[in-house]
Amino acid sequence: MIGVAFDGTGYGTDGAIWGGEFLLADYHNFQRVAHLAEVPLPGGDAAIRQPWRVALAWLQKCGMGWEAELAPVKAATSSQLAGSDTLTAIQHQLTHRINTPSTTSMGRLFDAIAALAGVRQVVNYEAQAAIEIEAMADPLEKGVYPFGITSEEAPGNKDPDPNVIAYIIDPAPLLGSLLTDLKKHMPIPAISARFHNGVAEMVRDVVVTIRHETGVSQVALSGGVWQNTTLLTKTVVLLRSSGFDILLHRQVPPNDGGIALGQAVIGHFRYMTQA
Repeated sequence: MIGVAFDGTGYGTDGAIWGGEFLLADYHNFQRVAHLAEVPLPGGDAAIRQPWRVALAWLQKCGMGWEAELAPVKAATSSQLAGSDTLTAIQHQLTHRINTPSTTSMGRLFDAIAALAGVRQVVNYEAQAAIEIEAMADPLEKGVYPFGITSEEAPGNKDPDPNVIAYIIDPAPLLGSLLTDLKKHMPIPAISARFHNGVAEMVRDVVVTIRHETGVSQVALSGGVWQNTTLLTKTVVLLRSSGFDILLHRQVPPNDGGIALGQAVIGHFRYMTQA
């Protein structure tokens, strides 16, 4: 099956923080066939508590300036959150990769979008920024923020299949469109909806490409990000219209509460193979 694993923090086989992965998997092993582009997290855990840090990192990653009117830039220079020299310190961290672990997390991208939209700069509980921007999404908005998708040889696989290409999902086009809308004073509900629409269409496009290469048409959606019912509903509609067989969580939660069961199942099948 094709597993779409979207979460906040997961330990990847390459030592990086995963959370925006497309996996070709069975009960014995997996291959990482697509993932969100990596971005550094300035300050490590501090970036999880302060989404403005992730927003600044994504802007720099995509070659976009830290314009003074952007909400994350204002947050970085606020005396209540940091200090006047914080932007310089963050820039130094990112440039010299000091305390900046890399991540492909979709959860962190949600945080960055929430910060850029001015929804939330500092969180008080897990996934607060993502929850709040989801709640604001306009259900009637049809606009879409696009992702870029490029290919390269599959990294981070223990036993990579040379016939399977890894695709890198680039949010730069999305961020460019979002910044344009911010300059036009686009309402936050429209911005939120366009982001959700973009993620859903990106998932559909990536799994269609993987199906074309592998013939696999069963898709499992798992990870804490899929607790977002707006994203889940939009994605399921697109996948079903494209002819996919979709596996969803019903009795086991999509977030960390389901990990132990998955580990037990994999352990069982690996043991039975060796026995």
